[in-house]
Amino acid sequence: MFISSLQRGLFAVFFISVSLAADADTTLVAVAANFSKPMTEIAAEFEKATGHSAILAFGASGKFVAQFENGAPFEVFLSADDKNPLKLEQMGLTVPGGRFTYAIGKLALWSSNVDFVDADGQVLTYGHFNHLALADPKLAPYGAAALEVLKNKGLLDKLQPLFVQGDNIAQTQGFIDSGAAELGFVALSQISENGKITKGSAWLIPEALYSPILQDAVLLKTGATNPAALSLMEYLQSAPAAAIIRKYGYALPK
Repeated sequence: MFISSLQRGLFAVFFISVSLAADADTTLVAVAANFSKPMTEIAAEFEKATGHSAILAFGASGKFVAQFENGAPFEVFLSADDKNPLKLEQMGLTVPGGRFTYAIGKLALWSSNVDFVDADGQVLTYGHFNHLALADPKLAPYGAAALEVLKNKGLLDKLQPLFVQGDNIAQTQGFIDSGAAELGFVALSQISENGKITKGSAWLIPEALYSPILQDAVLLKTGATNPAALSLMEYLQSAPAAAIIRKYGYALPK
């Protein structure tokens, strides 16, 4: 039977696709809530580039650590800090030598109201509000950073009675969005894209007011032999991933 060159090309594409599908694997990834938007984009590009897929779960870094200790089947952990991955490393739950900083976070004071937060954060001192949202400092590094800011500005004792605490930074943003709090501390990545605030008003907090938020990734021992997990750890350090990370306002280690 005569087979045209077009048909031969289609057959070739089909067999390549089948081969890629056969070689494709899936990895289960625990992701700090502040990194939800960029990681969703990165996962989509990762699948296009490698054929592997990543199933993402978002939440507070501290809560994830407790889950890992109790045998949760995650294979990759993208934390909101460097302390929790180090702790896991010291506990022997990670693949040795694989930890790296994938992003450096930035903290913002934000309100969903366009005119509420001024560019210098004076609203914390002189503004009239009843509730101030932040993530639980015991569970979420961005909440701990928010406490540092308030301490350094001498405002902690005054404002602590107004705290509304979320389990993670995503819930914290939800409190502000819903009006349960007039303003609060969030990750810059949640409210900006390509360097612009997408909604409401914000103060980009000077980094001198809080310790660097170094966000580390680790490969858990559960993912040591999974090609998708290994490939994702590589992809997170690639130029395409770096472009997405920067797009959401994160810095990268030099």
